[in-house]
Amino acid sequence: MIEIVECPRDAMQGIETFIPTDTKVAYINQLLKVGFHTLDFGSFVSPKAVPQMADTAEVLSRLDRTGSSSKLLAIIANERGARDASTHEAIDCLGFPFSISEEFQKRNTNSILEQSLSRVEAIRSIADKSGKELVLYLSMAFGNPYGEKWHPDIAAEWTRRLYESFEVKVIALSDTIGSSTPESITQLFSTLIPAFPDVSIGAHLHTTPDRWEEKVRAAYDAGCRRFDGAIKGFGGCPMAADELTGNIPTENMLDFFRAQGVDTGLDMDAFDEAVKMSSRVFPL
Repeated sequence: MIEIVECPRDAMQGIETFIPTDTKVAYINQLLKVGFHTLDFGSFVSPKAVPQMADTAEVLSRLDRTGSSSKLLAIIANERGARDASTHEAIDCLGFPFSISEEFQKRNTNSILEQSLSRVEAIRSIADKSGKELVLYLSMAFGNPYGEKWHPDIAAEWTRRLYESFEVKVIALSDTIGSSTPESITQLFSTLIPAFPDVSIGAHLHTTPDRWEEKVRAAYDAGCRRFDGAIKGFGGCPMAADELTGNIPTENMLDFFRAQGVDTGLDMDAFDEAVKMSSRVFPL
């Protein structure tokens, strides 16, 4: 069974013009009707760092989950964010970006790697006490723009260390700057999935519009069954060298899986309506 994770938070967070709360609520409520495995809907981080997500708690309070099986995932960057998110019963998952790049970890969560390990331990405890699932995003899993040492074996070793130290059951390999290739994707997933059968190894891939299919195909053929995407490919990392680099377009992924004869279990009428709504949410 394919698990599709829709990421409106990732799509929205870099937009400078504030998206009205009413618009966010209407859009995410429509996404809840689609039947995605998980919705990465918001984040509990400093509003100074990510102003677009300052209304996450209000958005959450107005979501209608009637009849929806989708899990709600909130991104957090530290213990404070984890505690804030954990007070909300409706949140199912806490997502923490753990970068295997020291420099990116400093920029993204204001901590070095060893500090981040302690942070994961604390967040794991908070998640356990509040009944939340911890999802770790392994940032910079496919490359490094800062001249630091990078190799697929480094990503594999960090996956092993995080799993063995904290029993994390969901780890999403993240192509933060769109640097992955079919070869690197195949190498990582085909190595890690058999090595950690108890872990859901997901793909959070960024891409230019012309390369999404080769990346999705490589991950799928290597055994990946959890894929993150965003309608129309909005979002992505602002540090990517190519401004066209964004999230994998969800509609393209669904076309790919349909061509493979894979049933995603999604309500496509509800999805088509969400695609129509997206033009009112995101500036073109």
